Amino acid sequence: MSRIGNNPVAIPEGVTVDVKDSVVTVKGKLGELTQEFDTVEIKVEESNVLVTRSSDTKDQKAKHGLYRALLNNMIKGVSKGWTKELELVGVGYRASNQGQKLDLALGFSHNIILDLAPEVKVETVTEKGKNPIVKLTSHDKQLVGQVAAKIRGFRRPEPYKGKGIKFVGEVIRRKAGKSA
Repeated sequence: MSRIGNNPVAIPEGVTVDVKDSVVTVKGKLGELTQEFDTVEIKVEESNVLVTRSSDTKDQKAKHGLYRALLNNMIKGVSKGWTKELELVGVGYRASNQGQKLDLALGFSHNIILDLAPEVKVETVTEKGKNPIVKLTSHDKQLVGQVAAKIRGFRRPEPYKGKGIKFVGEVIRRKAGKSA
């Protein structure tokens, strides 16, 4: 039995959830998200959303908790939004943005210029004596995570000096260098 799938999802004020056929649409102050669902049944009761399955097959058990978590992320996204922060660790690593264009100087011969989706808001913070930080904000959790992973993929943190792009709060497992 799925413990996560059995929990109801609370709907905050200002958020509407519509279920038609096998598509769920969630609308809120920050935007609108849609998701297709199969093998489970979704019911909207007063200020809660319930996800139920019709049988105990392995496939339905697996998707029960998944779809409940996706629905919860959608509702949180359109009401509060999701934020990911990336930190650039390294000498000469810089980040700047102009609108939806993110300009990254990561030690390559040319800067990396990345055009971001209009749903993702980008902000760069540069303070003297601290590492530059890139803040990504959107109502879609999957999209924010995907964009953050793509940016992190340009320079993954390496284990010897810890240089690279890492998430704020991420702990890099360090290795000892050569012993003389």
